[in-house]
Amino acid sequence: MDIPIEKAGWDSHPRSLAKAVSWRATGSIDTFVVSWFITGNAVFAGSIAVTEIGTKIVLYYLHERVWARIRWGRMQGPA
Repeated sequence: MDIPIEKAGWDSHPRSLAKAVSWRATGSIDTFVVSWFITGNAVFAGSIAVTEIGTKIVLYYLHERVWARIRWGRMQGPA
């Protein structure tokens, strides 16, 4: 039996994309700070952080869409 998306609690594509972008911004700041701490070079740290932004947005978005299709552990909200 198929459950309508709005009742299953699935995220819309724009919501998944917004979550991916906001998470990636947080992750990129972390990558920059850790890279700067390790290398002592802000330019090098910045290049590391910028390089991983695009690929990780795509990976997170795909990850979210896969998990949106997995029913395991999902609880129904109030009707």
